[in-house]
Amino acid sequence: MVQDIDDILQEINRGVAEMIDAERVENLVKNYYEKGENFYVKAGFDPTAPDLHLGHTVVLNKMALLQKHGAIVQFLIGDFTAQIGDPTGKSATRKKLDQETVLKNAKTYEEQVFKILDPKKTVIMFNSKWSNELGAAGMIELTSTFSVARMLERDDFEKRIKAGNPISISEFMYPLLQGYDSVAMKCDIEMGGTDQKFNLLMGRTLQRTYNIGKEQAVIMMPLLEGLDGVNKMSKSLGNYIGVTENANDMFAKTLSISDELMWRWYELLSTKTLGEIEELMNDVNSGKYHPKKAKEDLAYEITARYHGEEAAKAAMAEFNSVHSQNQLPTDMKEFSLKAPIWIVEALSQCGLSESNSQARRDIKANAVSINQEKISDEQLKLGAGEYILQVGKRKFAKIKVE
Repeated sequence: MVQDIDDILQEINRGVAEMIDAERVENLVKNYYEKGENFYVKAGFDPTAPDLHLGHTVVLNKMALLQKHGAIVQFLIGDFTAQIGDPTGKSATRKKLDQETVLKNAKTYEEQVFKILDPKKTVIMFNSKWSNELGAAGMIELTSTFSVARMLERDDFEKRIKAGNPISISEFMYPLLQGYDSVAMKCDIEMGGTDQKFNLLMGRTLQRTYNIGKEQAVIMMPLLEGLDGVNKMSKSLGNYIGVTENANDMFAKTLSISDELMWRWYELLSTKTLGEIEELMNDVNSGKYHPKKAKEDLAYEITARYHGEEAAKAAMAEFNSVHSQNQLPTDMKEFSLKAPIWIVEALSQCGLSESNSQARRDIKANAVSINQEKISDEQLKLGAGEYILQVGKRKFAKIKVE
């Protein structure tokens, strides 16, 4: 039985920050169900880092939903544009990546995206294919399609000029090349984060300029708040969950988010329908269902998606064993250190604290335990012996001091 089109469109609109040309999206879905016509959805990823985190999957989840309703996903790896660097949100020119690094990271992306996308309805594409073919004449023609004044309307360019920070000509090329990707790929919809609006609209502009017979709709997804519930998920801020993180960490980190953030993550990361989420929220608000159990359900769903049901069950059991029954984890990393070792240095050398100064802050916050006993003396030195170090609820290490 075909799902009601209105219900499908409601799910497509779920969590969307902004949609440009919603009528086109609606017609594409209707044409699929009425005429069997597929449509093409593009999302570009510059392989500037080897791993994806849950923030990246907000767009991927929406693309996976569209695949169920007629979309062929054109997953674009920007191996050409990555060597320029996306200036979005940057206060300085980004360093160029060498081709070897780009291709290595791209390979990792390919392996990770199929944890979410249907490989039978996905085409992996590289923009070096047509960007290299443009040549000098094609590049000059491309630059003639857009004025410098229009380019400087871009918010981050405008801010950098006012601050006296330089902008390279190559950075002007980035949005043009991203827009040209839409010309070459002849996509019907382009997806991205809200911070990509200028670049996404460039695709519409250039499709019209190059007269390819269509003008893409744009779906912009919000930037997912990280574990802190305040800042967008980012590796540099340390508030992220990587899609390749081990199951135990993924489960535990998800359980660490606030109750308020939990509903935001349900909306953007869960495969539950809007109706199911609303029902769950009502049950929590009425006291029929405990918020901790709802969060545990979310942690289980996310972990199972990337590691499988068995690993998710094991992660849940491990978490309950360690945190509910106050037992030690079964897979602690082990380190050998020389005696005597200052506790602050021991914490940083084991990776439990990012630095000596962070280790001091952890001790002052009463977050550090040795052999499950809290400590407060940041001058403590450990003599020969074996110790279990713990920071917070999730970080453990076994050390042997010799």
